[in-house]
Amino acid sequence: MRSGKISVAAAALTAALSSPAFAAGGGWQARVAETFGKPGTEMPGGVYRIGLPRTDLHATLDGVALKPAFALGGWLAFEKMGGGGMVMGDLVLRQREVNPVMQRVLESGIEVTALHNHLLRNRPFTMYMHVFGRGDPVKLATALRSALALSRTPLSPLSGSSQPEASSLDTAAIDQIVGVKGKQVGGVYQLGIPRARPVREAGMVVPPAMGVANAINFEAAGDGKAAITGDFVLVAREVSPAAKALREHGIEVTAIHNHMLAERPRLFFLHFWGHDDARKLAQGLKAALDEVDVKKG
Repeated sequence: MRSGKISVAAAALTAALSSPAFAAGGGWQARVAETFGKPGTEMPGGVYRIGLPRTDLHATLDGVALKPAFALGGWLAFEKMGGGGMVMGDLVLRQREVNPVMQRVLESGIEVTALHNHLLRNRPFTMYMHVFGRGDPVKLATALRSALALSRTPLSPLSGSSQPEASSLDTAAIDQIVGVKGKQVGGVYQLGIPRARPVREAGMVVPPAMGVANAINFEAAGDGKAAITGDFVLVAREVSPAAKALREHGIEVTAIHNHMLAERPRLFFLHFWGHDDARKLAQGLKAALDEVDVKKG
């Protein structure tokens, strides 16, 4: 794997929101959850993450029905930082929802740092809006909740069993080929691979749970086949080699773009799609990961 000095950052700017101290004992997390009307998840690095899957959409691509956890999983991640906080997130939106949501986000003093596709040919077509803000986490949550109200993003807790949905994928084979152990989420097998160097913004480490880890999703497609999507987090010199490795293994590169604004060195996010034998796809993903400076072990 390639190595080198990599200093990465989240988006750089300060939302024009006040920053009173957090409540003792993690009370701020409970208030963020209350704002959205659903519980979040405590992630490594002190991150509190609210999942926003578009369970209302019945999307397909090349004949594959896309599960919400596979390609429609919006999220917002909040982190405590001294007396204030930070939020980063990725909102999944229909095209007609983009402008009203963006206007409300910007009016709140939170920045929109990217707007882009993830996939090609998916129906309905979806866009992905990245946001970044600093301030009191409850005020940030309130502003973003107000913006999401202008979309049809479901905000009620998911009903049904909390047990992981079973998958027909040979996940042990995928783990062995890629070299990373994944987990089942909503019938999707997800792998997260952090970059080798810490992600930093203004000297502060941004945890991988705030969207700066390589992400790979497998969804079973029958007869040993799978669909894959996700994104690689790359510095400039890694973009072409990773893209070449994917294409040589029959995996489409569907988007290359920024998610943030002022990180150093500049980061690029490469999104992909494949629909083929699961082991063959895993081998292609491993070839691309070999071109990226990722954390080993």
